[in-house]
Amino acid sequence: MPAATPAQFNERRAQFRTLHTQGCFLLPNPWDIGGALRLERLGFKAIASSSSACAQTLGLEDYQITVTQALDHLRTLVAATQLPVNADFENGFADTPEGVAENVRLAIATGIAGLSIEDRGSDGLYDTAHAAERVAAAKQAIAATGQNVVLVARTEACFEGETRQAPVIDRLLRYAEAGADCLYAPGVKDIRVIGDIVRAVAPLPVNVLLFGQEMRVADLAAAGVRRVSLGGALASAAWRGFDAAARSFLEQGRLLPTG
Repeated sequence: MPAATPAQFNERRAQFRTLHTQGCFLLPNPWDIGGALRLERLGFKAIASSSSACAQTLGLEDYQITVTQALDHLRTLVAATQLPVNADFENGFADTPEGVAENVRLAIATGIAGLSIEDRGSDGLYDTAHAAERVAAAKQAIAATGQNVVLVARTEACFEGETRQAPVIDRLLRYAEAGADCLYAPGVKDIRVIGDIVRAVAPLPVNVLLFGQEMRVADLAAAGVRRVSLGGALASAAWRGFDAAARSFLEQGRLLPTG
């Protein structure tokens, strides 16, 4: 496929931002060219990368990939599809606002339509004020490029053991003030809490991670969630199937049933 032109990148970015203005759209997370193309053919309107899925393809664990590996992965996905691509950009691969800004500029150069920045480093959650400074730096970096890229501010508070609603919402509100275009708190599963988050940050859109069998897109859409992503769920499903087929081959000398 020929490389996309700047005009085509602009169109994808405009399409992606429009998706955030109404309704609820689905944002699956492929990890390779074949997966991106299959999702495009299925009719999805956009896709997102997954840092954990990318890491697994390299024989690594989540948070072990380098910024160079992440950028290479984004270039691969962007080149593979005509859909807008949202980057799971971990913590910007830097602790300082300046480092985040530089890496965000590099990410935008890959052609992505959006990217998320987390508030967790190697030692746990950043102080809220510092985390907000990092979001502001990412926003300023986007503005400096002149590109219409959606900035998603993501708090890892729930994954770090926070069970109270107020601190999670407080972080999201601080990130909204810092310039985030979309807010995201993966790990929240209670639909009532999700509704509270949506109302607290309105009119900014909210992303929710589909996390566990009890969550349903229809319920999330009814609560006002704008976009629903899968994280590493597709990759995990594929690896489970891979492992099952490999074990059947090793232990039974046969293929698994295909029906």
